[in-house]
Amino acid sequence: MQEEWRARVLADPGLVLDDSELMRALVLTSERAMGGNVVDLRSMAMERLESRLARLEETHRAVIAAAYENLSSTNQIHRALLRLLDAERFEDFVMDLGGSVAEILGVDAIRLVLESAEPGGGLGKLDAILRVRKPGYAEHYMRAGRPAPARPIVLRQGVPPSSGPYGEVAADLRSEALMRLDLGRGRLPGMLAMGSEDPHRFKPGQGTDLLAFFTGTFERVLRRWLS
Repeated sequence: MQEEWRARVLADPGLVLDDSELMRALVLTSERAMGGNVVDLRSMAMERLESRLARLEETHRAVIAAAYENLSSTNQIHRALLRLLDAERFEDFVMDLGGSVAEILGVDAIRLVLESAEPGGGLGKLDAILRVRKPGYAEHYMRAGRPAPARPIVLRQGVPPSSGPYGEVAADLRSEALMRLDLGRGRLPGMLAMGSEDPHRFKPGQGTDLLAFFTGTFERVLRRWLS
């Protein structure tokens, strides 16, 4: 077996060179053979290179994972928007938003808030998804008591207040994404709220590019229904 192994290594040295544990064992054996009063700079350089290679491989894996997650999220956004575009009636549009679209996006609650100076009457089954609030409600809720104007998209953790748009399910939610809606000239703004039971689903610091794309497309579709 020894001769066979020797012949295989001579024929293909990569068997040894490509095995980091085997190379490390050979280097340690070489160091012990030189004695304790000799400093092997090649060994030190190899350790540094191995450390850099490990960091590069970890970075590579992280980049691949992030790219895959971003592609998956992009596909979710596209599927959700296509579902909304398929609606033939406004009622279908609103109910799909709180049903199949919420399922596609992986959130536990979606609410559409429209501001109106007139008191909102009964909306029937749309009451489960559509909320009519007084002017200024969206800005006030998105600011959460802060003096500075709210950003167009707000991500935050915590249990939404009872005054929020979710109703009874608010107690089960632990994070939310809030998107201000520009409904065109002469119309009051609106807000799209997404709530999740996962406290890490939405949190400050996350990228909002895909949500911005979703919001921009959603605004355009909603304007057509309101025209």
